[in-house]
Amino acid sequence: MPCRELRPVLRLGHRTPAAPWQVDQIFRDITADLGLRTDNSHPRVHDMRHTFAVHTLLDWHRRGLDISSLLPVLSTYLGHVEPANTYWYLSAVPELMQLAAARLEQHERDRS
Repeated sequence: MPCRELRPVLRLGHRTPAAPWQVDQIFRDITADLGLRTDNSHPRVHDMRHTFAVHTLLDWHRRGLDISSLLPVLSTYLGHVEPANTYWYLSAVPELMQLAAARLEQHERDRS
């Protein structure tokens, strides 16, 4: 099956695709209106993406799901070409590292 042409997800008006800087500016305006922005810091769209990935992985760990088999799904959703790029989230968050280590220890105990 041939690959379909990619189309912009966000548009301004009826025709013009939103440029990344426009999406960032709109997001900054919204978060400022919500009081989530200070003079020195503000949430970024990328922060939401990171939060989504981390919370998804935490949820999978807590539910005892097979992370290895689900990681390609999360990678695809995040737009990563390689699942290895998504493994970064496992090492970037201490709570995820603790859950992964506990799961590995349990796996080793079960094998003994």
